[in-house]
Amino acid sequence: MPRGLHHVELYVSDLERSVQFWAPLLERLGYEGYQNWSEGRSWKLGDTYIVFVQTAPKYAEIPYHRCGTGLNHLAFWVDSRSDVDALTEELRAQGTPILYSDRHPHAGGNGHYAVYFEDPDRIKVEVVAEIP
Repeated sequence: MPRGLHHVELYVSDLERSVQFWAPLLERLGYEGYQNWSEGRSWKLGDTYIVFVQTAPKYAEIPYHRCGTGLNHLAFWVDSRSDVDALTEELRAQGTPILYSDRHPHAGGNGHYAVYFEDPDRIKVEVVAEIP
């Protein structure tokens, strides 16, 4: 019987830089630190966890691009539009560019109220409020 997503694992070019980026965001979204080892870190919310692993040197030269085959983006729910707005301001304050800023916060269409941005490896992240 299906129970939903178990985990997502992402290989990253610089683990420490990715941890600095992702830890505050995931903790803000309710995730808690789960696993910690020399080549990786993970955060868990309920039964689902997200893992970041240092890319092995022999694969590090192959650049990631979200428009190529593979992962395009990760999207997370928040409770309200004010949560999206507060996160957007924090991202701007830390210098994280907002994607589709000319259409923000409605870049997703269909009544979506979201902020879109990229992590240090240019993996797109979407944080979206439930449509009323």
